[in-house]
Amino acid sequence: MPKKGKLPKKVEDSKDHIRLERRVTIGCSQGSCCGPGFWNLLYNSIFKLEFTRPTKVIAFADDLIILTIGESIVEAENYMNLELRKISDWAQKNKLKFNENKSKVMLMSRRKRKEKKEVEIYLNNKILEQVTKIKYLGIIFDSKMTFRDHVNYVEEKCTKLVFTLSKSAKVTWGLKHTALKTIYAGGKVPLILYVAPVWKGVLDNTCYKAKLIRVQRLINIRIAKAYRTLSNEALCVITGLIPINIKTEESTTKV
Repeated sequence: MPKKGKLPKKVEDSKDHIRLERRVTIGCSQGSCCGPGFWNLLYNSIFKLEFTRPTKVIAFADDLIILTIGESIVEAENYMNLELRKISDWAQKNKLKFNENKSKVMLMSRRKRKEKKEVEIYLNNKILEQVTKIKYLGIIFDSKMTFRDHVNYVEEKCTKLVFTLSKSAKVTWGLKHTALKTIYAGGKVPLILYVAPVWKGVLDNTCYKAKLIRVQRLINIRIAKAYRTLSNEALCVITGLIPINIKTEESTTKV
């Protein structure tokens, strides 16, 4: 809302049309054409900061992720606090502020030796919440880089979609097999195979490979209008669909 004393100027174009004008002195109007361009020009300067050697900064839209490594957890903690201090100073200089309540910190380590697992990372003089998993650009990273939580998330989301379709895909009426195959190919497969090269290693575990096969089997039963006791291999032959574990391998193979 405009501040007191800075109300929009009312301009009457005609009896049926009224135009409101207001001078913008900071930021960009929501949904403006030039807004993303101006933001890119401003945000690009953050990459010109002198970060320490082991630190990497990645930005997407208005999200920012900072990665750093250290020989020990204490060293990595010190590096991160140093970088966040630089970023906080940059934000203050550019009249911006990062939300510390929405910012999270995650320690990623596979070391089994006894070391403290809690880190104290500060932003705007407030300690950030430490988590064991974080979702970034649609993929769930965990502290051990196993991607098991991501597979569980995909299975749950796809299963809900299948059960929703089941209400309109009965044996004798509802969606036909062609429509279901189209929904599967255009909706479920892209969801399952999203950034598969990153997490496909988790499928070496039989348990998690079985989760994706189960998801495909649920939709295969609806497409084939078959009994629940039929195996997924037989269902793939009937429906003409490639088994999801093979489809995953195909999507990650470099041409």
